Amino acid sequence: MQTARFKVRGARDQALNARLRKLTAVCGLAAASVLAGCRQDMQDQPKFVPQRGTDFYADGRSARPQVENTVARGQLHEDTYFYTGLIDGKEGDVMPFPVTMEVLQRGQERYNVYCTPCHSRVGNGAGMIVQRGYRPAGNFHMARLMVAPLGHFFTVMTNGYGAMPDYAAPLTPQDRWAIVAYIKALQLSQNAKPSDAPAGAQVESLSSIAESEGMPASFADEWTLPPTAVFGTPNNQDNGIPALDVTVPTGAKTK
Repeated sequence: MQTARFKVRGARDQALNARLRKLTAVCGLAAASVLAGCRQDMQDQPKFVPQRGTDFYADGRSARPQVENTVARGQLHEDTYFYTGLIDGKEGDVMPFPVTMEVLQRGQERYNVYCTPCHSRVGNGAGMIVQRGYRPAGNFHMARLMVAPLGHFFTVMTNGYGAMPDYAAPLTPQDRWAIVAYIKALQLSQNAKPSDAPAGAQVESLSSIAESEGMPASFADEWTLPPTAVFGTPNNQDNGIPALDVTVPTGAKTK
């Protein structure tokens, strides 16, 4: 009896397995049909391939021109002076925002990072890389730059000038204006007169301060470019920048 019972159970299992295999095959076929249909739709979806022509539009171009006056997010730049330093195409002479001590401190910090290698900490154009053979940088205390409008310094940082590259990428417009404010502070600090001091203030000469600090007597002398400064022009002159008040020191190298 047990043997007969096992045989019946084995037959049932085989029939069940056969049904399961058949059902699996049917489901697999259905899934393959669905997937094949989806793949075909995705291959032939209605899209335009970049730079490929089309007969959908009359001009035959798949790429459509931008809507007139379209502005990218964050690039509206309604305050044109803030972003260009120009007013009616000319360099303006006003700060686009109030100058506070925080603005000057930010300008000093950014100036020390990006400007001192060429212009030096005091802005005399004799930075460390100039002393090591790089082309002389602009001296902020020369007559031309002392009277230059504020927008001039901003446009120079934005677009570059002569051998100077532009700094639009590493310096935001806000930071460029902060540096402009600090440059003007540098000009005032290096060209101050006793009459600029408040009444009753004690005024000391730089030479006396240098002596009290143990500096050499030459510390208060006029600045001169180092003999390693390179102009890079056959005639030993500035490279085409007009009215640059720089003279070549004796022994300066040229290329």
